[in-house]
Amino acid sequence: MKKIAILGITSAIALEVARLYAKNGASLLIAGRDEQKLSLLKKDLTVFGASDVSSYAIDFAYLENHTSFVEWLWSQGELDCVLIAYGILGNQEDCEKKCELALEVLHVNFISVVSLLHRISQKMITQKSGNIAVISSVAGDRGRQSNFYYGASKGALNIFLQGLRNKLHPHGISVLTIKPGFVDTPMTAHLKKGFLFAASASVAKGIYRAIEKRKDQVYLPVFWGFIMFVIRIVPEKIFKKLKL
Repeated sequence: MKKIAILGITSAIALEVARLYAKNGASLLIAGRDEQKLSLLKKDLTVFGASDVSSYAIDFAYLENHTSFVEWLWSQGELDCVLIAYGILGNQEDCEKKCELALEVLHVNFISVVSLLHRISQKMITQKSGNIAVISSVAGDRGRQSNFYYGASKGALNIFLQGLRNKLHPHGISVLTIKPGFVDTPMTAHLKKGFLFAASASVAKGIYRAIEKRKDQVYLPVFWGFIMFVIRIVPEKIFKKLKL
């Protein structure tokens, strides 16, 4: 029986991943800010087939809460996988107007995740096994004028995960960087939907497969790998003139 921890369970993608593991009888540890929602999700995942569901209410933005939270995770026993699925999109125009909002995006999406990963990786080194999976974004592949604060937070995270993957490989621990493109979730409800938008359930299936195969990186849907390859190779002289 696998023991899976999902941080940011109230996100649409995270919940769909949790349901996939629940269907296979996994034991789940779920965490998020809203205690009432956690209670409802425990019932939901139990109905889907989870052998056991434990929850922990926490706001990951507050770094002082991280040590006790990670200790709680491992008090439940050794973990097969930790999926970090929380984050904020922010608004580019607002971030440009208020430095505090820009720093909040960087803090939540990068600094707080690094704080957790520092503690989680040490626990996994001790147990000499495990998977770490983190939802990043294709936005981190290249800075674009339309969302460079969010993109910078994800780009920094991608580089950190590369280094962590290299560090943990000799210990038998895999580190998966998940790079979704546009996903139809409450987080993107304000955006106009187009053919590039994927359903959260579809993306969740891709995440589940990538974790189980112990992949290093995955673009979801997979065609985003090609799109971002093209975007990355555009020369800077041309790229800076594009309205992206």
